[in-house]
Amino acid sequence: MVFNQELVHELNLILTFPDKSLMQGIKIHHDAQPEVIEAAKRLYAKKITSQADGGYLTDLGLELAEHAQIIKSALTSA
Repeated sequence: MVFNQELVHELNLILTFPDKSLMQGIKIHHDAQPEVIEAAKRLYAKKITSQADGGYLTDLGLELAEHAQIIKSALTSA
């Protein structure tokens, strides 16, 4: 399986969450790009975020964010 566009949008959204503090989240506004709104809903349905419009990363979300950062770093360091 490869990363389809939906997964890419979800990964990109995970990477937008602040990584310096667990007390910070994000808010997806109603006028955001449709693919971002849909990605946020999917992340919530998968229990990766606390709200359908962003919120905070759950414990699972925090773990995935760490992995996403590692992958991003490895792929962009070359």
